[in-house]
Amino acid sequence: MTTDTLAMEIKRVEASRIHEVDFDNLVFGRHYSDHMFVADYINGEWTNLQIVPYANLSLSPATAALHYGQAIFEGMKAYKNEAGEPLMFRPLDNWARFNKSATRMCMPEVPEEIFMGGLTELLRTDAAWIPTAPDTSLYIRPYMFSTDAYIGVRPSDTYKFIIFTSPVGKYYSKPPRVKVEQHYIRAAEGGVGFAKCAGNYGGSLYPAKLAQQQGYDQIIWTDARDHEYVEESGTMNVMFFMDGKLVTPATSDTILNGVTRKSIVDIARHWGVPVEERKVAVKEIIDALKEGRLEAAFGAGTAVVVSPFGVIGFEGTDYELPAVTEDSFVSRVKNFLTDLRTGKTEDPFGWVVKA
Repeated sequence: MTTDTLAMEIKRVEASRIHEVDFDNLVFGRHYSDHMFVADYINGEWTNLQIVPYANLSLSPATAALHYGQAIFEGMKAYKNEAGEPLMFRPLDNWARFNKSATRMCMPEVPEEIFMGGLTELLRTDAAWIPTAPDTSLYIRPYMFSTDAYIGVRPSDTYKFIIFTSPVGKYYSKPPRVKVEQHYIRAAEGGVGFAKCAGNYGGSLYPAKLAQQQGYDQIIWTDARDHEYVEESGTMNVMFFMDGKLVTPATSDTILNGVTRKSIVDIARHWGVPVEERKVAVKEIIDALKEGRLEAAFGAGTAVVVSPFGVIGFEGTDYELPAVTEDSFVSRVKNFLTDLRTGKTEDPFGWVVKA
């Protein structure tokens, strides 16, 4: 699509901050590009569409989002092809999920032309910030929050939608050690587990901190009722390769429908690899580990892409996973995704979109 018909004001920075960033040593989420896209929801419509210099926000102490949690976001990435053109990966999937989160949190949807138009123009404006070294990308953070200055529990009448970007390197520098969580929960049926709302992540911090104090990097979340079935891992979907099959928990109202997750499922099926999307019991995974049938367990998500686990901790025992080989499914799918996103291989799915 084009952004020519979208009424948008563009205010550029007087001097770029790009020279302040060491692109050879990018730390995830520490640097922010020169500009951001901003829009306001007022009187039932989106207005004030702007590209402006990245800057702090001025908010009332009574801003509703800070008290009642009406806040959602997405995670996306942009890359460059060999011609230097900015590329997006399945952006319409993120737009659709953003609006699904908005509906669940009683917030207004963002029209496609505003989401995609603002994103496209922002990437064109800050194209120089897209890194090209291996394992780097431009992380994209669209988010929305309620802005009424009102102390009372009701949906806000006004909202702010913002997109900013950040050049990033690897999320994990080594295979994470994960622990099966058997007390705390991430989501329950009928809740907001499928939405990318801020509270999901705030509620995960304390259990993750406890796991880190025990020597782990993250948690494998289990179901809220019996802690019998695997759901997610940290902020990632979780997948297993065992008995020659890709096995992953089926999405539900407690599991996020990850774009990377469903891309991996589609690629596996395209390659003729058997895929099972179903309930996955913790006992099944531990048994497969003990019997040497589990080739890999890994997290899948925009930030991590594909992150194989090094250790799974369960009931006081640490189970080491096999080292990932170059010809394994995990390595092949990660490399294929990278080549797709950077335009180095043909895209048989139509997922890659030029900005």
